[in-house]
Amino acid sequence: MATDRASLMGIFDTEDQAAAALRGLRNEAYTIERVHSPIPSHVIAEALQLPKSKVGWFTLAGGITGFFSGFLLAAFTASRWGLIVGGKPVMALVPFVIVGFEFTILFSVFGNVLGLISQARLPRFGAILGYDPRFTGHKFGILASCEKSQQDSLRRLFEAKGAEVKSPA
Repeated sequence: MATDRASLMGIFDTEDQAAAALRGLRNEAYTIERVHSPIPSHVIAEALQLPKSKVGWFTLAGGITGFFSGFLLAAFTASRWGLIVGGKPVMALVPFVIVGFEFTILFSVFGNVLGLISQARLPRFGAILGYDPRFTGHKFGILASCEKSQQDSLRRLFEAKGAEVKSPA
C-alpha cells in the first residue's frame, strides 16, 4: 500500500539550529519522527516540549504491589507454620513491615525497569530510518514527515534553518 507521506532528514551543525528548526516544525503541520543529538541537550529537549515521563508511575505501582506482597507473604508464612518463639505472638506486625519494606524496594526496581522498557518502546529491531553516523560525533539530525504535497515546504524550512537536507531512504 502506497503512503501519501514523505520524510526528510535535516542535518544541522549546531544545537541552536536544530532547536530553531524544532520550534518551526512544531508550529506547522509536520510530524517530528526522531531527533538525533551527539550530546544530551536541554535546549533541544525544551524545543521538543516532551510530556512528563510515566516511568515514575510504574515505580510507584511496583512499590505498592511489593509492600503488600511482602507483608502478605510474611503473614501467610507465619500463619501456616505457627512457630511460637520465646512467647512472642505469631502475627507480629513489626517484622512483617520490615519484609514489606524490602519487597517494596525490590518491586519498585522491577516496576522502574519495566516502565523504562515500555515507555522507551524497547527493543527496537532493524535499522533506524535516516540515521547518519555523524550524529554520534558532531551533527544534529531531525527526521520529520509530512504530506507529499508539503515536502518542498519542509525542505525549505530545513534549509532556512541551516540544514543539509536528505531523503532517508
